[in-house]
Amino acid sequence: MNDLYGYDKATTVTTTSVATPLRRLQEAIVTMLAAIATLLCALAIAPGPGPAVLAVVLCLSLSRSQLDRDLRGRIEAAVALPIVGLVAVGVGTLLHRVPWIGAFVFVTGMFVSIWLRRFGPMAARAGSLIALPFVVLLTTPHIRVTPGGAIPALLVPILIALLALLWVGALHALARRAGFLPPARITERPIPAPTRESSMRPIASTRMAIQMAVALTVSFVVGYVFFAERWAWVVLTAFIVISGNRGRLDVAYKSVLRVLGAAGGTFLALTLAFHIGSHDMTTVALILVAIFLGVWLRPLGYAWWALFVTLALALLQGYSGSSAPLILWPRLEEIVIGAIIGVASAWFVLPVRSTAVLRRRIADTLAILADALDPVTPARRSDDFVAAISSVEQVAPAFRASRLVTRRFRAMQPADWVDALVACRAPAAALIDQGETPGSVRRAVGTARKSMRDPTELQQALCELRRSLENRPKSTVQASD
Repeated sequence: MNDLYGYDKATTVTTTSVATPLRRLQEAIVTMLAAIATLLCALAIAPGPGPAVLAVVLCLSLSRSQLDRDLRGRIEAAVALPIVGLVAVGVGTLLHRVPWIGAFVFVTGMFVSIWLRRFGPMAARAGSLIALPFVVLLTTPHIRVTPGGAIPALLVPILIALLALLWVGALHALARRAGFLPPARITERPIPAPTRESSMRPIASTRMAIQMAVALTVSFVVGYVFFAERWAWVVLTAFIVISGNRGRLDVAYKSVLRVLGAAGGTFLALTLAFHIGSHDMTTVALILVAIFLGVWLRPLGYAWWALFVTLALALLQGYSGSSAPLILWPRLEEIVIGAIIGVASAWFVLPVRSTAVLRRRIADTLAILADALDPVTPARRSDDFVAAISSVEQVAPAFRASRLVTRRFRAMQPADWVDALVACRAPAAALIDQGETPGSVRRAVGTARKSMRDPTELQQALCELRRSLENRPKSTVQASD
């Protein structure tokens, strides 16, 4: 599940074409309509900023997680989300009243949610559901309900969670039925069997769980000791930069985007000619517009999301009676500290090399392509191959940023591997869908798979694969060697 902050389990993907700006805009519109509907319901049953923020966070998380896209997902979400709401309240209360115990429970929960990935897709889904309440808590550390309401405070988060599922599911289904969004097609991306774990070098999921636990522990200690009133921002940033860890380069890249986006949002918030502390509808509208822009532009880069969320939170300060100028500069300092903690954990605690992650995903993609082009394969669909290419592209931004800095003194650029493989997407997908299996292309795929053993040969092999796809005989159908 990809949650609100980019937590990437990457075991279930929606097999649609590459999102265009228009498609991203359409998805953002549907997501925001669901968030607004849930927000209005939350304000009706429990006035106050806590339940309102919980409503928006859950809607954004559900829209990104794809939990409602099939019957099993809807059942799981309907059962899990009330538990999510209760756990969020329970752990939030611990963090508010018994901070150190609450921090221990928080770190343990996040460690388990990541460690479970080693047991396969079903366990990974369970881990994602376990992680969701803790993610929510980073935005709403203590959900307060205005006393005297008609609904008991304990039931409020349960109702909000179910309302979020209802509105997200209903509006997405309606949008798909009306043709505003494409049909949802979900496929399980093949997951390689984990290698044997040793005491000296645990498998990647265990290393990532340990990294997360270390980063959160350090950030809680630093937050509680030095930023007693604003500890959540140190913890939040450490979590953001290390979650969905695709290697240490990815963590460093994400931390830079987080800091730059937050700095841009801080500057923009401080230059707005509006009264931050007002409760009028103008401020509410600006908050929703900022969130909408963040959702829409997020696929272009995490910095956009950080910028607009910072702006939205600045506007939200008026509801807590705080002065945004007095809050935003210290918050930026805490964001920088959290980013440093996250990067240090990824680089020095059982590090995962980003190049190894990229090569694994390229190898999986080539294996899927080889299977799709095998003449003995009874049914051929390009969906799995396109989804695998998308998983490679998820890792690409950090390498492309690194290429801009290191091209002059580093000949081998992993970003070039991604570009060469992505160039194969359209011709290979067309070949698979047409049912063709030309021998020249299959030989090129085999050469590319062998070159995975030697990174220095991989770029040339992928370029040869692209040329063989583009120059294949057009009339070749079910060819063999």
